[in-house]
Amino acid sequence: MEHHGGCHCGNLWLRLRLTRQPADNPTRSCLCSFCRAHATRTVSDPMGRAEIGARDWSGVERYRFSTGTADFLLCKTCGVYIGAVCETANGTRMVTNVNSLADRAAFPPASSQPDHDNESTAARIARRAANWTPAVLLAV
Repeated sequence: MEHHGGCHCGNLWLRLRLTRQPADNPTRSCLCSFCRAHATRTVSDPMGRAEIGARDWSGVERYRFSTGTADFLLCKTCGVYIGAVCETANGTRMVTNVNSLADRAAFPPASSQPDHDNESTAARIARRAANWTPAVLLAV
């Protein structure tokens, strides 16, 4: 099933293909300070696919914190956070902020609140490689 979303002003967009219906995808609200501040609900599907694009990539903030292993993608104009991308041995992977999708209401409330603070960098990247959605950043 394909889902579309992006930022409020339309500069940053995404197309997400998931293998399950929205109601059957568990969502998470990470306990890190960034995700709590943005009230995220995230979803990923290792069998799915995400495409991320921007009308103007200079208007996209790639924010890194903590271990610096993921880029949190935010629009510099309207401030919307669409998700995070990470480079892994399996290629680029993404976790999507469901709240940035047009059909956000079709997804369930967060069913887990993982805390990854004590996870090693190697374990963090391996978890993302196994669980996050394969992603492509498009130069549009």
